[in-house]
Amino acid sequence: MSLINKEVSDFSVQAYQNAAFSTVTKADILGKWSVFFFYPADFTFVCPTELEDLANKYDQFKAIGCEIYSVSCDTHFVHKAWHDASDRIKKIQYPMLADPTHALAKDFDVLIEADGLAERGTFVVNPEGKIVAYEVNAGNVGRNADELLRKVQALQFVAEHGDQVCPAKWQPGAQTLKPSLDLVGLL
Repeated sequence: MSLINKEVSDFSVQAYQNAAFSTVTKADILGKWSVFFFYPADFTFVCPTELEDLANKYDQFKAIGCEIYSVSCDTHFVHKAWHDASDRIKKIQYPMLADPTHALAKDFDVLIEADGLAERGTFVVNPEGKIVAYEVNAGNVGRNADELLRKVQALQFVAEHGDQVCPAKWQPGAQTLKPSLDLVGLL
């Protein structure tokens, strides 16, 4: 079953951000664009490369009104320990959400039940709290923050200009497509 247009369920989780612990709830994601970036676990191999890539692009995501939330089934204390121990993870300024009860991993349908870990899933959530794009990768394949940023920009453009669509490899400022009324039902 597709998760497109699924509304994120109510949640309240602990987070580690900027050397402090805080609580993040569904109310915090409403009214802005969000990316939920699930990864299997702290202190692993592929995850720090992806999270560093996002950290390097974080200002660009913030500039377009999009918050990044990295999520694993680790606790917020483990997030802090990893942040303190890893030069790559020290670069992270976005909230690192803790999901030890698996509430978020279950809601986004990325929980690997047998392992108690999350799949490598990326979800773009619109200001109404609905999933508008997602992908789930095999655990040994890292993701690309440049493509994720482009995808969020395209989703924002389409949300603002509902009568236009973004073709493959669309970049901000590039030409879009305006489907004819005959083809609208085929999209």
